[in-house]
Amino acid sequence: MTKTFMDRGDGRLPRGLLLLMSAATGLAVAGNYLAHPLLDLIGGELGLSPSLAALVVTAAQLGYGLGLILLVPLGDLVERRRLAVMLYAATSVFLLVSATATSGAALLAGTVLAALTSVGAQVVVPFAATLARPAERGRVVGTVMTGLVLGLLLARTASGALADLGGWRTAYWVQAGLMALMAVLLRVFLPRLRTSAGLSYPALLRSTLGLLRSEPVLRWRAGIAAMALASFSVLWTALTFLLAGPAYGWTESAIGLFGLAAAAGALAASVAGRLADRGHVQKITAAGAALMLASWLPIGLGGRSLLWLVVGVVVLDLAQQAVLNSNQNVVYALRPEARNRVNSAFMTSYFAGGAAGSALTSLVWAHAGWSGVSVLGAVLSAGALALWAGERLTVGRSRNSSAHPAPAAAAVTG
Repeated sequence: MTKTFMDRGDGRLPRGLLLLMSAATGLAVAGNYLAHPLLDLIGGELGLSPSLAALVVTAAQLGYGLGLILLVPLGDLVERRRLAVMLYAATSVFLLVSATATSGAALLAGTVLAALTSVGAQVVVPFAATLARPAERGRVVGTVMTGLVLGLLLARTASGALADLGGWRTAYWVQAGLMALMAVLLRVFLPRLRTSAGLSYPALLRSTLGLLRSEPVLRWRAGIAAMALASFSVLWTALTFLLAGPAYGWTESAIGLFGLAAAAGALAASVAGRLADRGHVQKITAAGAALMLASWLPIGLGGRSLLWLVVGVVVLDLAQQAVLNSNQNVVYALRPEARNRVNSAFMTSYFAGGAAGSALTSLVWAHAGWSGVSVLGAVLSAGALALWAGERLTVGRSRNSSAHPAPAAAAVTG
């Protein structure tokens, strides 16, 4: 497959390699969402209250955020295939810590460590963007992100089904084995890629933070993404408690099936990428943020109606993925020579928003239930839309065009 990439001559990313990278991102991210439909089950076995059990979700997002800050920038310093393989292998090991946890503290430790190294997914995404031709970058990023979204959503379905078969630990054992397998596949099929920044590691981290100061578009887009994921996390953190509670009384496997309903959101990533290649990136962001806000009305009604809940979940997922993909197409075009650092700054802000959304949900659920959670999600979605409007007024349309500058030269070898 690597040889095919080298021999094409037209600069296009081979479909087989692109699908492998898409699967790799989805699998890496999936591990951070295994616990979502299992919170009630985990809490019962380990003696955790609902609020403490929900901290597993927050711990995964915080660990992922740390990995984005500390590990993803290394893609601009060291050879990227080696970095990706090491991160995937380490994630497999740390998932075993969670699988064997006998206390809440041990589970949280395993969750943080596995999430820290699962940012291998965010090494693979800019890897694909660098290998892609500028004119197809939106499609390539959209395809890779489709895999990521499917992994994120279907993780809930798979973990619920595995929990019914062999308990909640089974999901972690299976995920650990799959991550080990993916590490091997990436080592065999990814091309070598080095784009050295010529900086020391401390200077690399300072440079990452410096990008947020020097690139106003990056700041705006990071804020929009953070608000969007915060709203998204509100839903998926509280949904387990709603569906497992008196209103529905579902089992873990049934709760996990909601991932199938939400998987339609994966389609938005690919469609948004293609539209971005045609110059519609601003319209995608605006429409996505507006739909996120509108989705919270049926979600709120979903406290008593399954039909409204399904409608709201599908719309929210579609909209959130459209917002994310449009943001990525904008920020990946800013500084091609520093794409991993740009991705680090952007995705750190993104997942910090998700962690904040999950933490707020735990508090709001305890005091105001599903109605309060729905209001919180709507407010955060409105924040994303307001930030988009602020960007348009402050930065101007010219800086946010969908033009894709050519990537800096990178050494790619088999």
